[in-house]
Amino acid sequence: MSYRFTPAQVLLIGFACIILIGTILLSFPFSTVSGKRQPIIDSLFTATSAVCVTGLVVKDTGNFYSLFGQITILFLLQVGALGYMTMATILSLIIGKKISLREKIIIKEAFDQLNLGDLVSFVKYIVKVTFFIEIIGAMILTLRWMGDFSIWNAVYMGIFHSISAFCNAGFDVFGRVHGPFSSLSAYKGDVVINLTMSCLIILGGLGYIVLSDFYQYFKVKKISLHSKIVLLFSFSLIVFGTIIFFVFEYNNSATLGSFSWEKKILMAFFQSVSTRTAGFSTVNISWITSGTLFIAAFLMIIGASPGGTGGGIKTTTFGVMIAAMWATITKKKEVTFFNRRIANEIVRKSFVVGFLSIIFISVITVVMLVTEKEAFIKVFFEVISAFGTVGLSTGITPTLSSMGKMLIIFTMYAGRLGPLTLGVAVLLQDKGQLKIQYPLERVFVG
Repeated sequence: MSYRFTPAQVLLIGFACIILIGTILLSFPFSTVSGKRQPIIDSLFTATSAVCVTGLVVKDTGNFYSLFGQITILFLLQVGALGYMTMATILSLIIGKKISLREKIIIKEAFDQLNLGDLVSFVKYIVKVTFFIEIIGAMILTLRWMGDFSIWNAVYMGIFHSISAFCNAGFDVFGRVHGPFSSLSAYKGDVVINLTMSCLIILGGLGYIVLSDFYQYFKVKKISLHSKIVLLFSFSLIVFGTIIFFVFEYNNSATLGSFSWEKKILMAFFQSVSTRTAGFSTVNISWITSGTLFIAAFLMIIGASPGGTGGGIKTTTFGVMIAAMWATITKKKEVTFFNRRIANEIVRKSFVVGFLSIIFISVITVVMLVTEKEAFIKVFFEVISAFGTVGLSTGITPTLSSMGKMLIIFTMYAGRLGPLTLGVAVLLQDKGQLKIQYPLERVFVG
């Protein structure tokens, strides 16, 4: 009897195959500046981080990898952000192959679309929007960096960091210029770079569904409930994060303390935006206070929005959970948002995603506390950064043991696919289930 993979299992296997290809490419000697092969575990770690658009690295990208290695990483994070099903669909359209119903269902699973609709047109739209925004971002960054680098280096820097920012990947190649693992620390007060990178990160994190709603708004003058929730919580969390970074780090001489209040606001804003899922930094994360680290971890868990290029449990999941809790506290029979009811199935799914995420993060953190000789807050932060596909680190990534690296690799993989997709792929078989209705009985809680 032939076995048919479920859509979730196809996504699971597809991402694993791309990671494998990336691992092989990064294992070649010509992928490194030294011309020597790196350990396979490091190649696997970097490939997973790129495909899962995370940005955690055990080797500084600009210092360690050759131009071939850097372009390989850039290709992997672009495919990882778009999703391999998007790339496969575009390739099929180019060669004239018809997209089957099953392939459309897999695309729906990948982008968490509510209905099948015209998914092929949606995929075309995704690619057009992605390249348009990345090109605009690359042009602005290139013009800015032409004053610092040669024209070709400025063009390369602009393209690389525009793609990395829109994909919420957090990879940078400034290590060779400003020192290993320096990220954007050399541009902490640069308005053009900070705002351009922030806009790219936000647009990538909002998700293609929201961007599509923006485009359609000028025609229909209407925006979906999904987009309203995404916008409300995305910008609320950015403002909340900015205030926390500004207040908690205001007098910290190692981060914001020595700068003017204008630069403090800019740096706090950028770090709040980046903390959501991007992983760039203008300050050394290992120097921020424990309170800021904890709030940053909270922001990283929530992450970006469905259909976007970031990770985390998603803003809509968090929003529905908040609405459900408020409905329970106020003794409302239905969960509502903007005068619209939220289906019970969506509410249950949101709490399942949240609960599974907490369990997963807790288990990985406990195991890593055994395998790694690091403080709890550093390990906890690293695990959440990997799960939220953020890429920020307190500096422990390069010193992780082989077991620690494997745990973070698995965490990045699970975070990119989502705990629910991962669970469904492993546990659910593609077969019908008997629908049995059991007797109802009350259970007292609270």
